[in-house]
Amino acid sequence: MLDKDLAVLYGVTTGNLNKAVKRNIKRFPDDFMFQLTKQEFENLLFQFGTSSWGGTRNLPYAFTEQGVAMLSGVLNSDRAIQVNIQIMRIFTKIREMLVENLSLRLEVEAIKKKLVNHDKNIELVFSYLDELIEKHEKPKPRKMIGFKKQEEE
Repeated sequence: MLDKDLAVLYGVTTGNLNKAVKRNIKRFPDDFMFQLTKQEFENLLFQFGTSSWGGTRNLPYAFTEQGVAMLSGVLNSDRAIQVNIQIMRIFTKIREMLVENLSLRLEVEAIKKKLVNHDKNIELVFSYLDELIEKHEKPKPRKMIGFKKQEEE
């Protein structure tokens, strides 16, 4: 999540949020928070259709799940704690959905493998049926066995 979005959720200005983070920078390693590059930020502006004038003076910070959790310790207000609880619940739901999605995906792959095997088996059955039909339509002439009558003169 971006710093400006978290600031709105926590009810503080983006500047104050970033100041609190900078005062506690040891709590935010690179896998908790990182600053967007100029190109990434321009890409965001383009995607959201934001005008290029006004607004942000510095490149925004992006926070991971762990960084968002750490913010509750840095921003120790009642609202920050409540927002953090809600965010953590959302992250938990997202993780559950990903796990469910993964298990569904594995089940679908298993079904696909079975279908491939079924297709091969059905193909084999049809090829055997074709052979049987062909043999039935074009039977080999059979030799007569037993006693033969001699032709009378």
